[in-house]
Amino acid sequence: MEALAPGFRFLFSRNTVPQNHLVARWIFLRSLGGIYFSAFFALLFQVRGLIGTEGILPVPRYLDELRHLGAARFFYAPSLLWFSSSDSMLMAICWLGLAASVLAIANFLPRASLLVCFVCFLSFIAVSQDFGQYQSDGMLLEAGFLSLFMAPSGLLPGFGRRSLPERAAMFLLLWEWFRIYFESGVVKLQSGDPTWRNLTAMYEYYQNGPLPTWVGWYLQHLPHWFHIATAGMTLVMELLLVWMAFLPGRWRTACFWIVTIWQAGVILTANYAFLNYLVLILGFLLLDDKYLARFVPRRWNSGLQQPAENTLLDESSSLAEPPPAVSWPRRMQPIFAGFFLLWVGYATTARLAQMLWSALPLPVTPVALLEPFRIANTYGLFANMTPHRYEIEFQGSDDGQNWKPYLFRYKPQDIQERPGIYAPYQPRFDWNLWFASLGSWQQSSIVPLTEERLLDGDKPVLELFRDNPFSAHPPRYLRAVLWQYWFSTPERKHIAGEWWRRQMLGTFAPTIEKLPDGAFGEVAAPQLIGPPQE
Repeated sequence: MEALAPGFRFLFSRNTVPQNHLVARWIFLRSLGGIYFSAFFALLFQVRGLIGTEGILPVPRYLDELRHLGAARFFYAPSLLWFSSSDSMLMAICWLGLAASVLAIANFLPRASLLVCFVCFLSFIAVSQDFGQYQSDGMLLEAGFLSLFMAPSGLLPGFGRRSLPERAAMFLLLWEWFRIYFESGVVKLQSGDPTWRNLTAMYEYYQNGPLPTWVGWYLQHLPHWFHIATAGMTLVMELLLVWMAFLPGRWRTACFWIVTIWQAGVILTANYAFLNYLVLILGFLLLDDKYLARFVPRRWNSGLQQPAENTLLDESSSLAEPPPAVSWPRRMQPIFAGFFLLWVGYATTARLAQMLWSALPLPVTPVALLEPFRIANTYGLFANMTPHRYEIEFQGSDDGQNWKPYLFRYKPQDIQERPGIYAPYQPRFDWNLWFASLGSWQQSSIVPLTEERLLDGDKPVLELFRDNPFSAHPPRYLRAVLWQYWFSTPERKHIAGEWWRRQMLGTFAPTIEKLPDGAFGEVAAPQLIGPPQE
């Protein structure tokens, strides 16, 4: 065991870390606080309608379904909502997470504030059911967990040169960044989607994503050679270029600028919530202080020392000198960190290895034990491109003949409304309906459940929409219709101001009414004419 001690200290001791990533850590952790802020801010306006007591998927009902698991229920759904699943508790968790994110942005008690953010966000994701299954949620939880081993201690630590990060935590955050790209490239090839193989994947990408932007409208109308080039560049970047992260010096800097400019373009052309912002800030860990110090204002230089390159802080260094009497918790800290970081490192590596070689005989129990916490994930963005754009629209009627639509806040609906840029804000209800439109209503319970909530006139669910066309009383009938959307042509946009054109395909789910006994009855079965072949 003594022979392993130097290697263990090299990876997990805060006293043997190169003091050359202080600025990158400072940028990353404060930006991570900003991403947490965007997540909790969005939940403040949605959480009661999504999983509140009168929401689409009420969390009290979900927790009741898990009680038969006994004490194991706390493991499979790690959430503060076990103490109380009331709407007040939901909002308290969101407000607590929001306050902690502000402290993280201000670099005030960063380690404690990021821990509160992680616990609060996990408490939502663990019970959010269909509304928390996005890859971006796993990315944030994984980065948030690893950041706890990188954040400096203290009240206002500044650049934190007296509280250095574990080397393993820094590596695993870069490992997450690398896997997001590389695994996304791998699944594109493994999926068999011909559009990636013939480089036509981007032909209708900007139109068919969850929430397009007006910038994407213009890019959609560029020549095919542009879309072929961007498809090819995507594969090159994800499968080849990201390996530059493991090369020294200028290679890493060049890699940072390439992927950062790329992510900025994605942010402008598609609304993927905080996903691209998170990938972007992870990229800052590619840069060292020798490069970043030139951007630090002079008045802050007192908190940033520029050591000689490759100089390590050891126990004799004045900056890392431990207190005379080292407490028992302090001695245990590297062991604690090493246990969890090695666990996450194994789980993520095993997942990647089995993605490449599915028959590889690796122990899966350590991987499975981390699944409820979403801190060791696999990623695979855009394995299959969506060939069409469908939109579900809820409509109510008092007579079954005249139907009024419920207007969404963010989804395309009015063909003359310009698509907006909302990221990092994430409208989870609108997002889920986009995914639901790609399958049948039986595959997505939120569609018929939303119909029922609208017939009940549930206020939290109505607040997920832009307005209520039946403000006096709920409608007698409710239906969900399916539209197909396309970006309009430049000619139509110039003449009529139309950003979209659309065609109704029929009813997506059963048309229902509320019976006198409070139950819901089916008035008409769904009838779809089938999507146009264009």
